Amino acid sequence: MTKTTELTLFADYFQLHVVDADSDGDLSDAWTAQAVADHLAVARDALGIGTAVNVHVSVTVALLPREPEDDSAEFDHVVEAGLDVSLGRLMVTGCTDYGPEAATFEVHPGWNRVRVSRSNLARAIEADGDSDESPETTEKVRIQVWSAPEAPSKVIKRWT
Repeated sequence: MTKTTELTLFADYFQLHVVDADSDGDLSDAWTAQAVADHLAVARDALGIGTAVNVHVSVTVALLPREPEDDSAEFDHVVEAGLDVSLGRLMVTGCTDYGPEAATFEVHPGWNRVRVSRSNLARAIEADGDSDESPETTEKVRIQVWSAPEAPSKVIKRWT
């Protein structure tokens, strides 16, 4: 069964985080030049999602029973990575949000796959600091999570 949750998160420093809620989620060494280009920083227990804007973004979190169909044609940028969630508690947050108040989700303990699909990027960049004032210009981020063995991260569709 799929469980979907809608959030609005502040993408401070142009990023969101998806982390194991029971670890430190340290991404300090993960933001390499390649990670910035891919809009995805990867650590064993944390993912940093690069955003196009430094304001509020619309986030949909979907917990799935299995890998979803490829619908990347509907999005501007799509990336995927593995995430080790030790006790099965996943946290989705803006990078400067207060952890205890962040959205937390129950997922399969151990390795999960996270697919991040982003859309409306050109309109959000054009509106810049005002992009979160209208649904027509707000950056949209969909985060899909399902249980899967550890696998390398990949860019499915690159937006430039």
